[in-house]
Order: sequence, then structure tokens, then C-alpha cells
Amino acid sequence: MNPIFDIHIFVCNNERPSIEKKSCGEQHGLNLIAEFKAQLNAHKLPLKIRTQKSGCLGICQFGPTIAIYPEGVFYVGVQLEDIKEIVESHIINKTLVERLVLKNGN
Repeated sequence: MNPIFDIHIFVCNNERPSIEKKSCGEQHGLNLIAEFKAQLNAHKLPLKIRTQKSGCLGICQFGPTIAIYPEGVFYVGVQLEDIKEIVESHIINKTLVERLVLKNGN
């Protein structure tokens, strides 16, 4: 069975009213999605790629989080200026951006 998308990018946009925990959506989640789409469109890749917002990915303490499938890689503490590097390294060249990868205990 062929998947609908070659690559699926989930960007946490969870927003919680509590100030006790970080909330990715409050830390520019929608801007991260817009930048992913801009970077992907600029490269005109021959892949079916979906970038979309997601609910909580369960690791709020590490800051803005994205998950990329089918690899199942989680990037944490992602900032707007990191998106170009993620697209060029991970999506195009299949090389992880190690400094942003969620590791045990990060």
C-alpha cells in the first residue's frame, strides 16, 4: 500500500491556558508551519509532503516540537531560523539535524 504522503510533518500548536507548562502553540507554532511551507515550495521537491498543526506531542518541556514521519524523528526547541536547515538537511539530504533531535533525557 502506498502512503498518501511521502513525508508528513506535524508541528505542535497546542495552546494551554496554564502558565505552569510551556505551550508550543504560544511559541509561534503557526509561524513554523508557514515557514516549512515556504521553504518546501521554494525547493519544488518531487515529493508529496504534508505540513500541518498537531495537538500536544507530550514533550512540552523541550519547547516548540515537530515530528517528521515516516522516520518518526522528533525535533525540539525548534525556532523559525531552524526550518531552512531542517528542510535542506533532513527532507532533501536525509541527514538529521542532530542539535535539534530529541534524545533520551534531552
